[in-house]
Amino acid sequence: MIDRRSLVLASVAVVLPLGASAAWRPRQPAQKTFDYGPAKLDVYAPDGAKNLPVVFFVHGGAWEFGKRSQVGAKPTFLLANGFCFVSIDYRMLPEADVATQANDVEKAYAYVRANIAGHGGDPKRIVGMGHSAGCHLIALTGMRGGLPGVAGLLLDDTRAYDLVALEKNGGMVRAYARVFSDPSQWAALSPANYVDGRKHPPTFIAYSGASGRGEDSKALAERLRATGTKVTLFDGSAYTHMSINRDFGGDGDALTGAALAFLKSTVG
Repeated sequence: MIDRRSLVLASVAVVLPLGASAAWRPRQPAQKTFDYGPAKLDVYAPDGAKNLPVVFFVHGGAWEFGKRSQVGAKPTFLLANGFCFVSIDYRMLPEADVATQANDVEKAYAYVRANIAGHGGDPKRIVGMGHSAGCHLIALTGMRGGLPGVAGLLLDDTRAYDLVALEKNGGMVRAYARVFSDPSQWAALSPANYVDGRKHPPTFIAYSGASGRGEDSKALAERLRATGTKVTLFDGSAYTHMSINRDFGGDGDALTGAALAFLKSTVG
């Protein structure tokens, strides 16, 4: 397991664009927007890109709010390090339930896989990434086989991996209780329920210091490792649930360093 302290020195060596301090960080690169059916997505790619690996990002927001433009420094950082970046919208509650949201993610992924080569990305080297609700949706779609050919999964901080266990452990409260109010859907909407005997794509699991995140993330990591899946578990207990996403791409950020190492080893 990777902890925050052990990565402090390594993370300062992460490649950043020249002058990428907080005061001098370049403007966010321009994106191109496309309609994939249920919603829209943004593609960020360096000029002249060709066959670059791709990070496919799903934002958080308790399944009820959020938008694809909430990406922080991710596009700037990832493009500077040799990636294309895609951020998607998906339909929100109450317009769409979680099952429909997962289907939206799969449709967006299929669109990207079919079209990213035209923007300099490699459709065979796509890593799915999500934070909070987006983390759950990427985990769910990735584990159940809804992201065919996905090269890896980068999961950033949720408790919604195993909804039955979440209820047993007293975590089915607040947003979780509202969103997952029907117990008959818990099995189908639990990413851990799809971790069976087959090997899954390499998976990076990060957790913050928010209540229960470490225990739930470790439980998923153990289940995945039992299938022979390569798992990187990042101890982000020094982060809040928001900062573990917001700080990604910042100078010397430990999670950024660990995630980049995972991406390079997976699709670099």
